[in-house]
Amino acid sequence: MFRRAVAALRAVRPRPEVELDEVRPPQRLAPWTFALAAEVEGPSGELATGRLVLLHDPDGDEAWGGVLRLVVYARAELDPEVATDPLLPDVGWSWLTEALEACGAAHVALGGTITLTSSARFGDISGPPHTHDLELRGSWTALDPELTTHGEAFCELLANAAGLPPVGVAYLSHRKSG
Repeated sequence: MFRRAVAALRAVRPRPEVELDEVRPPQRLAPWTFALAAEVEGPSGELATGRLVLLHDPDGDEAWGGVLRLVVYARAELDPEVATDPLLPDVGWSWLTEALEACGAAHVALGGTITLTSSARFGDISGPPHTHDLELRGSWTALDPELTTHGEAFCELLANAAGLPPVGVAYLSHRKSG
């Protein structure tokens, strides 16, 4: 079952803007683990990064409600204007729930958190003086080992977090006349 699940995740073909790679999975979370990492740059330069970890316990886990658990971590840079929106946590969570639904990723026991951070830099630390980020941590139990749709949902989550338009829709930027 684990090999079938890994093969399904390896079969994911994300849209061109999404860089998807296998990475070393965390150890000791489950008897069997596998992980993917992704990075997406949005049309305005915002960066979204993430990791999708597959956990497999052949004996099952009561809290999971199954034998295959997927764990996602995603981080997205935010514009300062967006960072103060009181609905932002709900919007961030909807990126995950809508991606799972749109991709047809059958699951149970979905849960997670959204964390918003603002940072200010001082002194000799290089980089922008102020940054704002959204972090999403979530997990769910897959209902079968055909995880391609779950991997596609992970890529869709990151595309949404980076501000990419839907596939087939062109992004129009504002240009100054002159």
